[in-house]
Amino acid sequence: MHPLLAPTPRDVVCTDAGASLIRFRSATPTAPQGRPVLLVPSMINRWYVLDLRAGASLAGALVAQGLDVWLLDWGAPRDEDRYLEWDDVVRRLSRMARRVRRETGHEKLSLMGYCMGATVAGIYAALEPEGVGAFANLLGPFDFSQAGYLGLVADKRWFDADAVADAGNVAPQQMQGGFVMLRPTAQLAKLVGVLDRGMDDGFKALEAWANDNIAFPAAAYRRYIKELYQENQLVKGEHRVAGRAVNLANITCPVLTIAAARDTICPKEAALGLNRAVKNAELLEVPGGHVGAVVGGAASRVLYPALAKFFSPSALPVRSAAS
Repeated sequence: MHPLLAPTPRDVVCTDAGASLIRFRSATPTAPQGRPVLLVPSMINRWYVLDLRAGASLAGALVAQGLDVWLLDWGAPRDEDRYLEWDDVVRRLSRMARRVRRETGHEKLSLMGYCMGATVAGIYAALEPEGVGAFANLLGPFDFSQAGYLGLVADKRWFDADAVADAGNVAPQQMQGGFVMLRPTAQLAKLVGVLDRGMDDGFKALEAWANDNIAFPAAAYRRYIKELYQENQLVKGEHRVAGRAVNLANITCPVLTIAAARDTICPKEAALGLNRAVKNAELLEVPGGHVGAVVGGAASRVLYPALAKFFSPSALPVRSAAS
């Protein structure tokens, strides 16, 4: 890994096949405050976008505020992982969440998902709401009828997810061709938005991450595209995991949805599908695009403090003018 990347000290607590559960070390000698916070990144991009570099680390910012921060690293799929099902993905998150609760002694954890990781985290929270005390949806789609460009590309009238998945794991190069904006390498400057001028280390770190992509397990990809993008089952209440119906209304904990002003991967209306399904939800709009909102110059001033406040033991509702 590039020496600029993932600077926050951390330990691997356990592994699950190719996945790992990471715990970031406390920034102070005192014990972390409040419920543990489990970060769930997208499973098709490397996790360290959430700990990109010094000064642009969501994980580091939460640790600095005294929170007990954990992260699920999905790992890099191998050829045999083509058979990893969507149900297996959700089960893996469930196992890691149980481990966090067991290690910390808390009955509930706070949950934050980014991009597709937010969709998976929302499904988990709907299936096991008793274990989730707060949920932040960071640029994750729920209403796929509002998915914009990617929804158009994946339209079943001309996109055959079975044909793609039958060939095995979906390589990053394939996703770049069919879902160009799911992979930020090609149009890096456009997706990131405005980084601080002259930030050479920032550009190097981001470029290294953007070129370090991983495949999408074929079986999980098949269902993700067909049932969510093409059939919009999640907000319709028709999606099932391991035979269980996923009802987003079961999420009764406080919910914070974050939408980015220039996000073309997860437009605001796609993210707001979650808020429309639950009763206790807020919206926070932040500057930037799908990646720039998380690691750009404004992230440390807007996004990180808002999430730290939302997850703090004495959290108050986080509102914006668009709420």
